[in-house]
Amino acid sequence: MTRIGLISDTHGLLRPEALAFLQGCDHIVHGGDIGGPQILEQLSAIAPLTAVRGNNDREPWADAVPETDMVQVGGVFLYALHDIAELDIDAAAAGVQVVVTGHSHKPRIERRDGVLYINPGSAGPRRFSLPISVGELVVDGGTVTPRLVELELAPNADAPKAAR
Repeated sequence: MTRIGLISDTHGLLRPEALAFLQGCDHIVHGGDIGGPQILEQLSAIAPLTAVRGNNDREPWADAVPETDMVQVGGVFLYALHDIAELDIDAAAAGVQVVVTGHSHKPRIERRDGVLYINPGSAGPRRFSLPISVGELVVDGGTVTPRLVELELAPNADAPKAAR
């Protein structure tokens, strides 16, 4: 069994609750809008990391981060990109079983043409009334089981710093 952690839209904020959720993963996929190289360093200290650049990752450090990436983990081919609207392959024809995205900050799981599309939502700063969330894929043989998790944040976790 292989556990793949999914995170996106951290925008420079890697919450302790997200780090705790990702502990024990065999691989982590970040769906973009990372926010800084320190996020990549912290995630890669937990497990091998696949990360893609988001539309807000514009500083020089992000030049080394690809806009899309395909990786095989636990016998499953995953394709990662930030914005699903920019999907540039026919995932089913390419043999991709899972497409991981971000951008919308809305957690979502959908299956189309035998391909699992998953957006773990945003684990970074809260946007509107959307949840703070992460996801995972559990790969067991040929079966991929997706799960989205809304993080339970510490009290005042979203309060402005001056109010804490």
